Amino acid sequence: MRNKLATQLLFELSRPGNAAVHLPAPDVPQPPLECLLPDRFLADSPPPLPELTEPDLVRHYTNLSTQNMSVDTHFYPLGSCTMKYNPKRNERLAGMTGIGDLHPYQPQDTLQGLLELLHSLQQMLAEISGLDAVSLQPAAGAQGEMTALFVAAEYFRDRGQNRGIVLVPDVAHGTNPASASMAGFQTVEVKSTAEGLVDLDDLASKLDDRTAVFMITNPNTLGLFDGQIAEIAEMVHGAGGLVYLDGANMNAILGIARPGDFGADMMHFNPHKTFSGPHGGGGPGAGPIAVSHKLEPYLPVPVVVRDGDRYRLDDDRPKSIGRVRSFFGNTGVLVRTYCYLRTQGPEGLQRVSENAVLNANYLLSRVKHFLQVPHGDRCMHEFVASASPLKAARGVSAMDIGKRLLDFGFHAPTVYFPLTVREALMIEPTETESKATLDAFAEALFRVTEEPADLLHEAPHTTAVSRPDEVRAARKPILSWKMEDAG
Repeated sequence: MRNKLATQLLFELSRPGNAAVHLPAPDVPQPPLECLLPDRFLADSPPPLPELTEPDLVRHYTNLSTQNMSVDTHFYPLGSCTMKYNPKRNERLAGMTGIGDLHPYQPQDTLQGLLELLHSLQQMLAEISGLDAVSLQPAAGAQGEMTALFVAAEYFRDRGQNRGIVLVPDVAHGTNPASASMAGFQTVEVKSTAEGLVDLDDLASKLDDRTAVFMITNPNTLGLFDGQIAEIAEMVHGAGGLVYLDGANMNAILGIARPGDFGADMMHFNPHKTFSGPHGGGGPGAGPIAVSHKLEPYLPVPVVVRDGDRYRLDDDRPKSIGRVRSFFGNTGVLVRTYCYLRTQGPEGLQRVSENAVLNANYLLSRVKHFLQVPHGDRCMHEFVASASPLKAARGVSAMDIGKRLLDFGFHAPTVYFPLTVREALMIEPTETESKATLDAFAEALFRVTEEPADLLHEAPHTTAVSRPDEVRAARKPILSWKMEDAG
């Protein structure tokens, strides 16, 4: 029987008079609120907040958590999103006294240890990227993209150039066009070849004096490294544009190749995907950007700088685009990144990439015998399979397969992305999974493809919710669930 606490809202569990804390009476005078706040900030009555005891509250959230999958409980082969296990030691280190309890309004003289750490992190990310300067301020990968494009816009504005076009390959991450639009650019799509790489002829036809930036994910979302990247960069630079490297897939090339060396002018990192930050649940995140020397003056402020043996936050940058995040960004995530990098070192980062690529190729070698893999027998850190033949022969879709895998205790791969592959199943095992886990997943995936179509159409069969109408759920969510609704 399902636990009722896990399926009711806090408001439904509320009982008048219940409370999780009881505070003693104040021992100082209590002036009325009307004396402390202007009338316009006062409500006519207290907000109708739920009233619960501490056990009710703890049990509700604990039971609710069991309804979810996570990297701590299940294998999570979510292609493109890199849901890998994160070492718990980095969580402990980020919460240490002197780090986790700092306040952003403290005087900088009392923050020297943290500022030194952040300055070192800037230098490490610059080295990994092969670029010259870093801003740690953006709060997520998508905001990092947007921030870098704001930097590019200011760079061209400062040079008196009116460039308003951002070129994006059709196998790019979906956030790329959104980031370009937020930064005031128009997006133009560049086609891919049958091999899944950038079509150089199509790129050449779209490069002109309006081109500001070419955004490329390399390795791309098909899990392929585009070896044309140096030629692509030369073409874009020849047209006066900049090359942006979406760093979402850096865990495939860490310590092996540097974006700055193959022509990138700017990029972002996803610490939650690449460097041990928690991933999922809406945050917190971080999205540091790295840029070439000519773009450094336009980075967000403040930047951590070193003056002799002291560190400070530098706001005196006249050409800066300004702040993109309150204070200095999500420093707790950045501390985890620092700890991960110090733990791995250069050789460790290279092993991370080698193991990510090895795991993906091993899984591809097992899956290609029963699922179509349209783009070859080799990949980088991820690959894209297709359920298109199954859909044509038996009516079994990528969604059917993904839903049924939940019954076997595996989170589904990314489905229906990238859009260039029909019935796509985008699979990324990451470097943190064992051969035994990969074998178990491959066997479960094979079993699913052999099961009757009717069984798959109704999957999952073991979860609290099976197949909601996802479009309707987004537009008209039902926020309450009762036992009798289970039928």
